[in-house]
Amino acid sequence: MKLKVCVVGAGLVGLAAARELQREGHDVAVLEQRGGVGGQWLYDDYAAIDAADPLGVAGVQSSVYASLRLITPREVTGFSDFPFRPTTTGGGDARRFPCHAEFLRYLRDFCDAFGLMDVVRLNTRVLRVAAVSPAPARERGGGWLRWTVRSRHGEVETEEVFDAVVVAVGSYTQPRLPSIEGMGTWRGRQLHSHSYRVPDSFRGEVVVVVGCGFSGKDIALELRRVAREVHLSAKSTEKAMASPAMSKMFARYGNLHLRPQITRLCEDGTVAFADGSRVVADTVVYCTGYFYSYPFLDTGGKVTVDGDNRVGPLFEHVFPPDLAPSLSFLGIPNMVTTRFFEAQGRWVAQVLSGRRALPPAGEMLRAAEEHVRARDAAGVARRRTHDVSDLGEEFCERSCGFPRLEEWEKELIWTSIAAMLDDLESFRDDFRVTDLVADGLRRHGWIPFAPPQEPPRQEDVVVGNGEGEGVQPVQANQAVASTLGA
Repeated sequence: MKLKVCVVGAGLVGLAAARELQREGHDVAVLEQRGGVGGQWLYDDYAAIDAADPLGVAGVQSSVYASLRLITPREVTGFSDFPFRPTTTGGGDARRFPCHAEFLRYLRDFCDAFGLMDVVRLNTRVLRVAAVSPAPARERGGGWLRWTVRSRHGEVETEEVFDAVVVAVGSYTQPRLPSIEGMGTWRGRQLHSHSYRVPDSFRGEVVVVVGCGFSGKDIALELRRVAREVHLSAKSTEKAMASPAMSKMFARYGNLHLRPQITRLCEDGTVAFADGSRVVADTVVYCTGYFYSYPFLDTGGKVTVDGDNRVGPLFEHVFPPDLAPSLSFLGIPNMVTTRFFEAQGRWVAQVLSGRRALPPAGEMLRAAEEHVRARDAAGVARRRTHDVSDLGEEFCERSCGFPRLEEWEKELIWTSIAAMLDDLESFRDDFRVTDLVADGLRRHGWIPFAPPQEPPRQEDVVVGNGEGEGVQPVQANQAVASTLGA
């Protein structure tokens, strides 16, 4: 069954969906409000911080800052059939953990390789998506909903009807701010990490960074190079210091300090913390995460985002039971790989074409509700409802027969995470791989096979004092320089 499908967003997830929808023969239109593809990876050095928006939470789409590098190895970051190979032309970044510009280049190459730019409409902002009356039963079957999509390109507004809409707008565009007494009257500078780009304007300042997630720690480490003092505020200082990476950070740098939660921003310019301590600060940077946000979507209350950042109800984090299969959400889960989003797109495309069937709406609703109850019973923080265990491997296989990661790939992912938790500053550049991973990298062409080495004759090798004392045979692998860890 060929359908007319609108994909909202041309980031990584939207592009993956577009490719899978085209493979199923659907007529696809990808609507992207910015002037290029890439979503979060399309770096924007503009930070919308002015009198009307003092926290810099409006008008900025990308959350990428200038120095950002990937935290997963490139070998397990790309699509399943389009490896994220190092750039061979000038200006590229061939490192295992490259900068954000390298990944944007990769996404553009992906578009070119699969002709996706033919279906992407740039500078097109979606204003409203709403259901219209069901199509005739003979066309789509009983309760199939069509969707009206109103968009704006320049000064021209357009309204179109689609058989299905795939929402792929990403999860890092609507900053989440804490509620702290005094935020509205504090005389210093405040901003969300969403608007942070470069450290230059913080030179010589005392900065308080709120939040000990990856961005909070990474930005604090960058700011400590130019700031007089950086105070990193954590919900629990005990939990924060349990991480070897955190312990090493504070042991290395005398101008980097760990603080408990902020209780108040005081009118005299000080920041008060839960332990009674205070610092006079110039700037507070909130690295406090994001909300899922779909301001253009009108579902009549059938899909909501609650105060705990739960989107629902959603079957498998994708289909709202009462509106499936013509409405779907991609890119919501956390703790997954690029391949997971690729599998999500394939599943949606195959469901829309009729190759795969969904359970009845009532069954999908029960499954979605049971997932939430199970997470609550397990004591999982409500904001972690959409985290997926096992890198999403079980979903990939079950939903659309997507092949599981090979053992070397899983080990590469988990060892990189372990290395990051051990030393946030050095894990990218000092990273070493196991024999299992090295073998997988060679078999898949990431590193060359070492040429056969003829073992040296013992009489030609002298290791010791030159007079026979301490003489040992030299093994062939001692003479082979490693190409890993670059």
